[in-house]
Amino acid sequence: MSNQPEERYEDSQLYRIRHSAAHVMAQAVLEFYPDTKYTIGPPIENGFYYDFELPQPILLEDLEKIEKRMRQIIAGGHPFEKKVVSAAEARQVFEKQPYKLELIEGLEHGGQDEYGNPLDDKPEISLYQSDTFIDLCRGPHVESTRQINPAAFKLMSIAGAYWRGDEHNKMLTRIYGTAWRTPDELKDYLKMLEEAKARDHRKLGKELEIFIYEEEIGPGLPLWLPRGGVVIEELEKLAKEMEEKAGYLRVRTPHLAKEDLFLHSGHLPYYAESMYPPMELEGTKYYVKPMNCPMHHKIFGSKPRSYRDLPIRLAEYGTCYRYEKSGELFGLMRVRSMQMNDAHIYVTEDQFEQEFMGVIDLYKKYLELFNITKFVMRLSLHSKEGLGKKFVDNERLWLKTEDMVRRAMTNGGVPFVEAANEAAFYGPKIDGQVWSAIGREFTLATNQVDFAQPARFGLTYMSKEGVEETPLCIHRAPLSTHERFVGFLLEHYAGSFPAWLSPEHARVVPITDNQNEYAEGIVRQLLDQGIRASADVSAQRMNAKIRDAQLMKVPYMLVVGENESQARQVSLRVRDGSRSDNIPVAEFIARAKERISTRSSHL
Repeated sequence: MSNQPEERYEDSQLYRIRHSAAHVMAQAVLEFYPDTKYTIGPPIENGFYYDFELPQPILLEDLEKIEKRMRQIIAGGHPFEKKVVSAAEARQVFEKQPYKLELIEGLEHGGQDEYGNPLDDKPEISLYQSDTFIDLCRGPHVESTRQINPAAFKLMSIAGAYWRGDEHNKMLTRIYGTAWRTPDELKDYLKMLEEAKARDHRKLGKELEIFIYEEEIGPGLPLWLPRGGVVIEELEKLAKEMEEKAGYLRVRTPHLAKEDLFLHSGHLPYYAESMYPPMELEGTKYYVKPMNCPMHHKIFGSKPRSYRDLPIRLAEYGTCYRYEKSGELFGLMRVRSMQMNDAHIYVTEDQFEQEFMGVIDLYKKYLELFNITKFVMRLSLHSKEGLGKKFVDNERLWLKTEDMVRRAMTNGGVPFVEAANEAAFYGPKIDGQVWSAIGREFTLATNQVDFAQPARFGLTYMSKEGVEETPLCIHRAPLSTHERFVGFLLEHYAGSFPAWLSPEHARVVPITDNQNEYAEGIVRQLLDQGIRASADVSAQRMNAKIRDAQLMKVPYMLVVGENESQARQVSLRVRDGSRSDNIPVAEFIARAKERISTRSSHL
């Protein structure tokens, strides 16, 4: 087991290839559109992009000519040459490029990166030139354009993007591309994209009637349709069962609170940009809550506690609201309203390891249940430079709690990797990183240590020695939020949920109207046995009814004709293509109940 991260993407040859391809693309765009103002062009996961302010609209069909010119530039074998310059020299080079001048100003005086984020140290100002193109860039790049395989890149799409991701800034044109080491890698990636389109949770969510968005309600605020409501209820039922067995106590808290609460918790100074602005009533400011923990702390502190009471595990599916930037909203994965599988565990230091690993064990049970085979546990650490800014300013407790987490994971035999500067503001955390069937990475679970807030709220318990002690708090969300987890599962299962999680377990399909009454009687039997079912008594032909059920990914289709009606039987068609003709209704009920009650992955 290694606790060290693998090679960082930023240090890889693929990163250099993509970064260099972005420069080549920018050169080609500038040749076709000389009056273009260009901004930044970083590598990203699976590719690269570059943002431009273009003198005229660019169309998808224009990408072909840009690609052709890129291949010509690549064939020239132009070296990428770095030059460190002064701010004055950089301004002279980019005197007609206002976005570059803004970046230079940030580097020289504000210590800001290309996104406007503060830098810990004043960076050097460097330029990279290849052929006729010069960019303000810190690298790295390949040595020569010949190291970009001309048959292993492709320009993919055009989108709008606000300068520096700020919706108050000018809208730019973003051109996305992908680049790989070999043509076969590119081919595999394009094939995976086709699969990704079919599994896209936004597409499936609409087709399967799981969720919608409405402009009048607002971006990032999903509406769950009845079928989506069933999925949510099943997930919450699962969580409640698991947590009840583990000794959790369920609580409920309001959707908003006074400003004082979030000042007390420390969230406002560290988290204000992600919170909705306050509303003021009778001279008091109220915020909709971005997280549940301050309220849970108030519940813990509502009466005296003894060491005999600990651990105390408070759980809630609380709705929280966070103001994600418009450009970062993405289906159900990045939203502004979320229902979180949240809990806070208050422990003594001696209890920490057992309780922390109890949460990890819960993660593992969920991973197995949902057949999630590709995942990694990531230990997110603080950075010394971020103390007092991004993280609570207590280096001693950071090092102590990080070591506690390392020791717990190691003693538990759970492999993990480490990531600096990714911790919560109040302590280290283990994030469960998972990959869907189409290779998309998500943070689905989190297990966080909080050494700061219990003290801020004056939370104490009486120790064996009769001394007041401050507990540690573990924040955990094994099933993430309903929004993100359902989005993940839609892609993971391609919409074909296991029977227990399916919005509709069975659909009864009468061949003619003469069997409608029999079909509706079967539905009543199924509903009485806790099996979600409906009968399609529409005027459509049988094949059309079956096709509709298949499109909605219904696990079981029960076809009834004259023979089945007379024999009080059904012909079973399963979503996986298997069939069983003329079986008693009771036999199907027994099979379905067994699959549903055990939460089986088999139909």
